[in-house]
Amino acid sequence: MLPERYFDHAATTFLHPEVLAAMLPFLTTNGGNAHSLHSWGREAAGAVEHARTQVSEALGAEDPGQIFFTAGATEANNWLAHLWGSEWDFSPFEHSSLFEPAQALGAHMLENQGYQLETQNRRTSIMRVNNETGAVLDFPAIDELHSDLTQAVSNIPVSVAGLQFASVSAHKFGGPKGIGVLFARDPYALEPMLRGGDQEGGLRAGTLNVPGIVGMGAAIELAVRLQPQKQAHLIALRQAFFEGLGKHDRIRVNTPPHQSGHILSISFQGLVGETLVIEADQAGFAISSGAACSSRSTEPSHVLTALGLKPEWLQGTVRVSLGWSNSIESAHALGEFLKRRANALWNPESW
Repeated sequence: MLPERYFDHAATTFLHPEVLAAMLPFLTTNGGNAHSLHSWGREAAGAVEHARTQVSEALGAEDPGQIFFTAGATEANNWLAHLWGSEWDFSPFEHSSLFEPAQALGAHMLENQGYQLETQNRRTSIMRVNNETGAVLDFPAIDELHSDLTQAVSNIPVSVAGLQFASVSAHKFGGPKGIGVLFARDPYALEPMLRGGDQEGGLRAGTLNVPGIVGMGAAIELAVRLQPQKQAHLIALRQAFFEGLGKHDRIRVNTPPHQSGHILSISFQGLVGETLVIEADQAGFAISSGAACSSRSTEPSHVLTALGLKPEWLQGTVRVSLGWSNSIESAHALGEFLKRRANALWNPESW
């Protein structure tokens, strides 16, 4: 499998070599528990606090003590949802890890008016970059705002300025899987997510994932530093892909008014997205029919449904997400492949 043909970076990215190098000592020569008093434990604890500072500085937080390590943004989103209960608003574009608990708790979903969201509630959650369309969503000026920044880091400039809470997952920007953070401007506003230990200020019990935390610190520092160069690469990849895809009245690009550039949502009228995903895989390309957390579901995307896509377009939607590993040539080749296979499915007698 060729990494330049991997176009599913919104699902997960490959571990960056520099991140692996930072993690290796804590996977091999130092396996100490960060809460042990001996030298191995103290070294691990120091590495955790260094990573906390790296994450804090990358997000523009005021203090490393506002950063709480979790198993990923899914846990962070659930932590926030259960903290707020039912008295808050959320956008119809949220990742399922916030969308589903919000619904279960009885929170209020905002109406969509072409990505324009207005809230009257002092507590609201609006993700910064949508994981299916790449839309960059604006933040309202309210008292308590939470945002899932997972797809924003490394793809647009990020900051927690104006936010009370924020969620991030490391594996979306070259870090390891299974590690993330919840940013809390006021840590005293949090209630314990997991009890049974004094880790993370007594708010999230459990032995710390030291290699993962170290990897997240290294990855987010690298991602923020390289973001401008990555943006230029994404622009070239998008251009090459669309040159290969061409234009067709049965192909719709679900382009939001403002987008991050790394996620492309394309609908093929009357086709089934999963069919194109499987055929692309057989040709060596990795794409998806939606978010990885729900791509195996038969239910239509709540994000695309909120945008008003009709069923004949909705079912035929695929997501192409771009990253460092992609080459200009492979992006052009993927566009050509999707055009060719779609035409074959629309006109089987001509092939």
